[in-house]
Amino acid sequence: MIHRLTNLFALWTVLGTAWAWFVPEHFLWVVDGRFRPLGQPLVSVMLGLVMLGMGLTLSFDDFRRIAKIPRCVTTGVVLQFTVMPLAGIFTAAIFGLETGLAVGLILVACCPGGTASNVVAYLANANLALSVSMTMASTLIAVIATPVLTGWLAGKYVEIDQWSLFINMVSIVLLPVIAGVLFNRYLPKATEKIAVVSPLASVIVVVLIVGGIIANNKTLIEGHFGVLMLAILLLHVFGFGLGYLITRAIGLGVAERRTISIEVGMQNSGLGSSLASTPSFAAQFSSPMQAALAPVPAAISAVYHVVIGSFLAAIWRRQSIEAEDRS
Repeated sequence: MIHRLTNLFALWTVLGTAWAWFVPEHFLWVVDGRFRPLGQPLVSVMLGLVMLGMGLTLSFDDFRRIAKIPRCVTTGVVLQFTVMPLAGIFTAAIFGLETGLAVGLILVACCPGGTASNVVAYLANANLALSVSMTMASTLIAVIATPVLTGWLAGKYVEIDQWSLFINMVSIVLLPVIAGVLFNRYLPKATEKIAVVSPLASVIVVVLIVGGIIANNKTLIEGHFGVLMLAILLLHVFGFGLGYLITRAIGLGVAERRTISIEVGMQNSGLGSSLASTPSFAAQFSSPMQAALAPVPAAISAVYHVVIGSFLAAIWRRQSIEAEDRS
């Protein structure tokens, strides 16, 4: 039952977003600052728990597996941190987005792949081992790549404190993942019990984060609705589309093409939302309104990528690998 509920993450994301839109007061507690566990914003702590859950599913054997498929993993990670960031700056420019929206869009484009991509890869009959390996590799590389790329590409809009962003990446991503891996290694029985519910818990947490940002910024979203929705849609179309076409051009197999398309197109939007919501990131904007706009693209992105990913998975699940390879 838990596995089935987890696989319905796209439905929960859409329903959670609609709930937050029509009854925002039910989600405002996530982002309004009334709860600060460990002295940190609740959103950051919640995402840290998600990353801890990801670490619990990893073992040292997973790291060894990357060495067995270096070409696919390397190709996927390179595309992750080139296609999406470049698509982000291109989309922000052609739509003439305001500073907060542009920076938020670029930030989420520079984030690693999300764990939701693993579920979509499974549903799409793609290469699940490659999907997990890519998510793990891009998440670890993102500790450095995300601050560097965001600072470089978003620099035309606002000066990004890359060191502060790096510190946030370490505390929100790297340390929880490492803690999860070590917990899995040295407390396997406890990890096995926690791992049963951690994927569903992660889905719930991400829905709460997205819902909180939607609820807190409803008025701002309404004011930029048309251009915002179109820009973020185009961002993900670039990710899924170019991820597939480039890997097809270089001769990767069908399962690998599907996997890399999914991994490139699906960002860790929860991470983007959390980073954009931190006080240190918001302080870099000259206007409070622009700072409030920054987390919005990531929240909208979370809805888009699970809907597009689920749509592709439904198509690919009905089309055999052999039939697609012949076409």
